[in-house]
Amino acid sequence: MIRTLIVDDEPYAREELAELLASDPDIEILGMAGNAIEALGLIQQLKPDVVFLDIQMPKLSGMELVAMLDPLPRIVFVTAFDDYAIQAFEENAFDYLLKPVEPARLAKTLARLRQDITPQPVGTLAPTIHHIPGYLHNRVRLLPIFQVEYAFSDLGGVHVACQGELFHTQLTLKSLEEKTPLLRCHRQYLVAPAAIFEIRLLENQLAEIVTPSGARVPVSRRYLKELKDELGLE
Repeated sequence: MIRTLIVDDEPYAREELAELLASDPDIEILGMAGNAIEALGLIQQLKPDVVFLDIQMPKLSGMELVAMLDPLPRIVFVTAFDDYAIQAFEENAFDYLLKPVEPARLAKTLARLRQDITPQPVGTLAPTIHHIPGYLHNRVRLLPIFQVEYAFSDLGGVHVACQGELFHTQLTLKSLEEKTPLLRCHRQYLVAPAAIFEIRLLENQLAEIVTPSGARVPVSRRYLKELKDELGLE
């Protein structure tokens, strides 16, 4: 079975594609999402083999969603605008379908999917993350990466400090390190270069970073030299 997720902000487009896919007995539709933030949670929870993904959606585009995925499922971009075709293939998408989806063209995509069982490398597809979905109580905020001071992980998950508030995120520290300007300063901490107001050297070759908001971010012995090199410090 090919485990499938459909992501599109247009209900009719979701239902139409689901109806086409349902005619193939080896296609299992795990669910559908109407926006990128909802899709992010479903993808991490359900781990589909393929995501049929609309490109143009409110708040976060399909391209931006792809940047947040780690590991990365196969991505089939679906859009009404063929101007996106070149960009989609430059991003090494598995395939590209133009709305309205033609059954014969979809059949070719499904034939390729059946032959392909190897996950795509994350690094070749995902562009840079510009916004981090942050959760706080009953709110979801798209945090611009330039406003983030630091991120860290603990038993409760991954957290992002932004403008004096602490948000939970479903992204991993590894994704944030690879796809944002945040620098590793500790096994459990990343820090934004622009948020390094001061580095205080401590005993035993340890250090801590003081941010403009007054927060203190630990720097471990292992990452102190790498951090200095990144910042051009002696």
